Amino acid sequence: MRDPASQTSFANARVRRWSVYLWREAIRETWRPLAPAAARPRPGEWDDAKVTMAWLGHATVLINFFGVRIITDPVLFSRVGIRFAGLTLGPKRLIAPALRVRELPEIDLVLLSHAHFDHLDRRTLRRLGRAAAVVTAPRTSDLLRGTGMRDVRELRWGESQMVDKGGGVTITAFRVQHWGARMQHDNHRGYNGYLIERAGRRIIFGGDTAMTEAFGELRSHGRIDVALMSIGCYNPWIRTHCTPEEALAMADAAGAEYILPIHHQTFRLSFEPPREPIERLEAALHRAPERIALREIGETFVLPT
Repeated sequence: MRDPASQTSFANARVRRWSVYLWREAIRETWRPLAPAAARPRPGEWDDAKVTMAWLGHATVLINFFGVRIITDPVLFSRVGIRFAGLTLGPKRLIAPALRVRELPEIDLVLLSHAHFDHLDRRTLRRLGRAAAVVTAPRTSDLLRGTGMRDVRELRWGESQMVDKGGGVTITAFRVQHWGARMQHDNHRGYNGYLIERAGRRIIFGGDTAMTEAFGELRSHGRIDVALMSIGCYNPWIRTHCTPEEALAMADAAGAEYILPIHHQTFRLSFEPPREPIERLEAALHRAPERIALREIGETFVLPT
């Protein structure tokens, strides 16, 4: 059995190997085609009297919340990373986004959980238009300069804002266990999860998080209908990302009726196989499989009334 010092050394070496692998793959996979999404959402047909959501890939979920059109961490191009000379240097998608930017409906609200390249993609944001309001984490609004976004609001943990778009929706930022730096040294940047409320219904967007007791505190707001929970990228990043079982435990702590798993199958950002996270979540919920709102990129979920 390794002592703590050797375990730390081993973990650091594994992280270094993974970082080298990511940059090698960023170049080598240029010509690899993207697999198609399992389904194609049709937001133009969604009923404004209902709560409907579709997973577009990674942490991007399109939500019609009783007529308010929300998108989480929109990333809809084939790569994420640093833009240089018209190219994006970074990981390439395994599966194409379920919708392209031009296929989206007019967006009322953009939720940005933190500044990492696979969550805050300036290239996608520039194409969403100027009409949408943006709620983002503390000390990240500078990254939206040049995107055309005009209504940008930073929320700290525990702060709430009414966003008067499409009839109004209340957003409350809450504490998660992650980190916010976009580059190597900008650790001043914040990171959020969000509670979204409208007409007595509530949705959690958990962003990225390791295991934390903060989700249990959300019960005080009332019944949670759906929790959008990241379930991948835990190997070797377990200090900042949760396992599928931990994601379920946090959704349960919040009292969520359904769990909508995100942050898996889209990019190869960790060692676990692409389908392992969803298979582990299905195993953890084998007695109540109906609680999994959707499983594949492109699928649509309508919240029962």
